Formats: sequence, C-alpha cells, structure tokens
Amino acid sequence: MLLAVYAAYMLITAADLPAVLSIPLLAVVLAQHSSLQHEVVHGHPFKNRALSEATVFPAIGLSIPYGRFRDLHIAHHRTPHLTDPYDDPETEYLDPAVHADLPAALRWLFALNRTLAGRMAVGPAISLWRFYRADLADLAAGERAVWRAWFLHIVGLIPVVLWLSATGAMALWQILAAAYLALSLLKIRTFAEHRAHERSGARSVIIEDRGPLALLFLNNNLHAVHHAHPRVAWYRLPALYAERQARYRAQNGGYIFPNYASLFARYLVRPKEPVAHPLRPRA
Repeated sequence: MLLAVYAAYMLITAADLPAVLSIPLLAVVLAQHSSLQHEVVHGHPFKNRALSEATVFPAIGLSIPYGRFRDLHIAHHRTPHLTDPYDDPETEYLDPAVHADLPAALRWLFALNRTLAGRMAVGPAISLWRFYRADLADLAAGERAVWRAWFLHIVGLIPVVLWLSATGAMALWQILAAAYLALSLLKIRTFAEHRAHERSGARSVIIEDRGPLALLFLNNNLHAVHHAHPRVAWYRLPALYAERQARYRAQNGGYIFPNYASLFARYLVRPKEPVAHPLRPRA
C-alpha cells in the first residue's frame, strides 16, 4: 500500500491534469499516507521502528511533522483521561472556563467546528492553529524533541520540493489546496472518534462501515477496537471485531454508527456535542 501511495503521488503530481481532478485525487493520496503513518506509529510494518519510520519519511502531507504526530498520538493513547482538555492532546473539547472567556466570534467558530460540515471546512485550520501555537511555544522553550521533529520534517520536505519543482505540473496553490482537503477528509474520521463519558471504555466509537472511507482510514472507524488493541494491524481489526462484537458493543456503551452515511445524515449541520467539556471542567 505504501508503494501504491507513492506511485500515485508521483503520477498525479507529474501529470498535467486539470485542478478539478488533480486536487481531490492528490488529497485522497495524502489522506491515505496519513493513515499509513498512523500504522507506523503503532509498530508496523516492521519490528524495527527506524525502518518503519523510514517508509513514511517523505513529508508529502506538508503540514505536520511525523515525529510530532507520533509523540502526541502516543500520549493520546496513554492518557487514562481520554477527551480531557488538558491530558488528551487530540481532544476537541475546551475547558469550560477557557471557552467562556473566548470572544464571541471564536465561540461561534468552535461551535461551527462541532458540526461535520464545519469540521471539514474550518476544522483543519483550527487544528493547525492550535498545533503551531503550542509547538512554537515548545520551540521557544528549547524542547529538544520538538526541535528534532521539525528538523527531520524539513529534511523530509527536501525530496518532495525537488520532485515537485522538477515536474512543475501542479501549481503551489493546488498542492496546498490538496493538503488542506486531505486534512478535511481525515476530519471525517476524527469527528466522532471520541466522546465525553464517565466510563473510559465508552469514549471511543464503533462505525461499522466497510466502504471506501473505511479503507481510506484503514479501519480506524472501528476505533474502540483499535484503542483496546493499538498494536493490532489495520487489516486484522474487522475480523477481531466480528469475533468479539458483543463484547466491544457492551464495552463502548452503544456509541455505534452503522456507517459514515448515518454520521453525515445526523451531524452534517447539527452540532454533535458542546465545545466545553461537560464532565471535567477546570477553573
């Protein structure tokens, strides 16, 4: 799959396609590459971590250093306080006190981000703003791990820039648009992955989809199963879910959707949840 992703990337970026085709096609490839990076974080495809990380070294997604994604995602899995606005680096919830102090325009923007349409439209911009702001603070504080991740990201951009410059088939704005659209596609996956709930086992979703989006997200729609067995490869998750379906359904408290179509139908323009974390307020 990695070879197919890189081959598709090279074909699309080298072909003289109209933007209406090149941008969405490249976005799908970049989103698939991100899903494969997620697999690498969890120990695939090789036992040797450095060798596995080398397979996703080219920074074709442009915006997020792999090392930062890896470290933050591991922290997300390790926290016992999933969805907490302080302990979970991937949460979308805000501290109620922080939310209350936001300007009205920002509260409206965060509320829009609670709908699926809003998450796809403005969600990437919000996430990148929050991520870059935090990383700039860490860089200023001299955090070595953050400096190293950004240095390697820049190194990983070199072959990408050289390739794109050599082909010259896509304009910079098209490449940036594809990168943003890829993040929008990934926001479909993350939109419902977690919810605030008193019981930790009921905080991760199960979306019983087996269509194109499940492939794009490498079965991360079975998110409760992934969190229960984070080192299980993506292609083994459906069988594992089928074997223990009743158990997973009971554990996650019925936080289940039959497919992504039902998620779109329910939450495309309707907020799924509040912006302020309803269970763990902090002053």
